[in-house]
Amino acid sequence: MFLDLADPAFDTTSEQVHEAREADWLARTSYGFAVLRYEEANALLTDRRFRQGNARWPEQNGVTGGPFLDWWQRVLLSLDGDDHARLRRLLMPAFKRQAILAMQPRFVEIAEDLVAGFAGRGRVELIADFAEPYSARILCLLLGLPEEEWEQVAHWADDLGRSFGIAVAQDLPLIEAALEGLTGYVEAAVDDRVAHPREDLVSTLVQAHAEDGRLTRDELVVGLVFLAFAGMETTRNQIGLAVQTLLRDPDQWRLLAERPDLGEAAVEEVMRVNPTVTWVTREATVDLEFRGVHFPAGSILQVLSHSAGTDPRAVPEPAVDLTAARERAPHLGFGKGVHHCLGHFVARTDMAVALPMLARAMPDAVPDGPGEWLPVSGNTGALSFPIRFSATAR
Repeated sequence: MFLDLADPAFDTTSEQVHEAREADWLARTSYGFAVLRYEEANALLTDRRFRQGNARWPEQNGVTGGPFLDWWQRVLLSLDGDDHARLRRLLMPAFKRQAILAMQPRFVEIAEDLVAGFAGRGRVELIADFAEPYSARILCLLLGLPEEEWEQVAHWADDLGRSFGIAVAQDLPLIEAALEGLTGYVEAAVDDRVAHPREDLVSTLVQAHAEDGRLTRDELVVGLVFLAFAGMETTRNQIGLAVQTLLRDPDQWRLLAERPDLGEAAVEEVMRVNPTVTWVTREATVDLEFRGVHFPAGSILQVLSHSAGTDPRAVPEPAVDLTAARERAPHLGFGKGVHHCLGHFVARTDMAVALPMLARAMPDAVPDGPGEWLPVSGNTGALSFPIRFSATAR
């Protein structure tokens, strides 16, 4: 079976994908092969004969030169081997559990501030009024950037986030303008920390650059630009998708409102069934056999996150159930293996704060129109998502 992942109308959560999964674990696509079942997907992501396949994404979409391609080939997501391991080790301390938990009270304050701004209205445009400012302000907090500048950072991140979409070639002017703007902003932040070190991630990385050259100036800037847009964009998108998912099952939404302790479970369940990263890419480094299929070196395989996460062979009752999340096979929305998402604990923590707070503020919430959504292929999410609910006095 062929799945046209490059078609803006294609939906990676559709019945067509489910039917393909029942027919076989593998399907052909516009971007190589799709891996559809959980067991094969889980094994593939930890098989060292495959590398991260994202370096070829611009080329697969007709982008063969220019500043975006040059930058994309140097980001952590596109690297493998020693360079990937070295950069990941340098970034890891900023994302440790203890460091993120220390920020959690501030996550709560930011969420409370934003909810207070719309709770009395009975209507909210979820992305503009909550998901985007929440994720951007947390990103600024994490990197040590001025929180009041979140709107500019978010604007650049929004446009640069188009590089994960299937319309990357036509969006290239916006992407490259955002890349130029965000790069200049990060370079100014680096210069400031050279002159005035602080207790933040940028200062830590500047020190690694200055002390022994473990990190070049170019690697530092490229890495921070990538963290700035990827950290904000994916959280913003996933919050919109999470609310969309839970509003389709009002009982689960109300349960979350009544039991905020289920916030972590809610994150895992919505990422299992409705992830913003609709596929995770791998590339064969050698000619190889995998699960009885021969793949020549250079073959691209896309692990379809929703399809694997709802595979009845791994999850016999795949419908969302917050009380059953701990019993599920771990979802693959953050990838797995050496390329497991570096910022996964930040995303898990800030969404576990946000989702119960939203559910408590608007337990009878319903969509107020269809909203505007990215294609459910590539990286997906809401551009706008209006919601109405019974207003509460704050």
